[in-house]
Amino acid sequence: MTPIKEGDEVRPILFIDVDGPLNPYAAPPHRRPEGYQTFRFFANTPGNGWGKRGLRVWLNPEHGKQLLALPFDLVWGTTWEAMANDHIGPAIGLPALPYVRFGFTESTKIPALVRFAAGRPFAWVDDEIETSDHAYVIREHAGSSLLHFVSPRLGLLPADFDVLREWATNGKDAQ
Repeated sequence: MTPIKEGDEVRPILFIDVDGPLNPYAAPPHRRPEGYQTFRFFANTPGNGWGKRGLRVWLNPEHGKQLLALPFDLVWGTTWEAMANDHIGPAIGLPALPYVRFGFTESTKIPALVRFAAGRPFAWVDDEIETSDHAYVIREHAGSSLLHFVSPRLGLLPADFDVLREWATNGKDAQ
């Protein structure tokens, strides 16, 4: 991935998880959060557990342009990997994005995210951020970072976008 530059500065990476931040899967089934629409995705490959009815996902179509407006290089940081470009991105208006390959050999995403960032500042939005993830980043990542928890019942909210924008604009150089 070639970093996008603003002036002489390389923009930080924003690793985006799907389930939780973009798809508030833990919201009650009868109470879709405001602004979200129901999408049904069908597998490109058999045997992935989506079944004949497909996978129900709630997405907010406004999130695509809100993410694109942030001062970050966007990268999928989700176990959806390439399928995020097939299903999630088009549904919310995102172009194809680079994605982290997890390989499923580690118990957490953070080592793969740190390797992908290769020292660049990064933020990560996810609903499964552990204390051990923070410790790993402090120990293994030379750049600044923001690990931002998003409730899987609510998904990304305006306040989350504010936190990300503020960190990318003013906070990433403070560490």
